Amino acid sequence: MINSIQVYGPGCANCQKLYKLAVEAVDEIGADIKIEKVENLNDMMAAGVMRTPGLGFDGRVVLQGKIPNAATLKNWIINHNENK
Repeated sequence: MINSIQVYGPGCANCQKLYKLAVEAVDEIGADIKIEKVENLNDMMAAGVMRTPGLGFDGRVVLQGKIPNAATLKNWIINHNENK
């Protein structure tokens, strides 16, 4: 089960869009998942994020430099939860 989702980025428009998509996806699924914004450059580099926006599940980066569509993001969250 995913406990947290991280959205990595300095606060640019794409980072804000990905954060909003993550919030909406979690709300639609009805899951109890904490969503974190990681804006500190050192924290992003420590996680291995070199392109923003970045997306992580429980601190593991799963996407960089792209924004998935809403359906894809929900599917990833659901499938990740089922595989744990």
